Amino acid sequence: MTITKQRKQQLIGEFRRKDDDTGSPEVQIAILTSRINALTEHLRSHAKDFACRRSLLMLVSRRRRLLDYLKRVNPQSYLDILGRLQIRK
Repeated sequence: MTITKQRKQQLIGEFRRKDDDTGSPEVQIAILTSRINALTEHLRSHAKDFACRRSLLMLVSRRRRLLDYLKRVNPQSYLDILGRLQIRK
């Protein structure tokens, strides 16, 4: 249920602000969204996996905090990332 190293590098390359950027809020949100999507698919077939459900809720709340921060600091980037990742608000 974790993402592969190649997928993570692809997400970093796609959402980074500059060449050596790996930890900006946009990159973190993209990686969390990928993990959230994988866990959501897992829970569709394993409905009683409560440890996974707890992990999913923690990831969603972490992504929510990052999105709130991004909205406060850079509203245009916030709107861009919502559109690119197809996250509803």
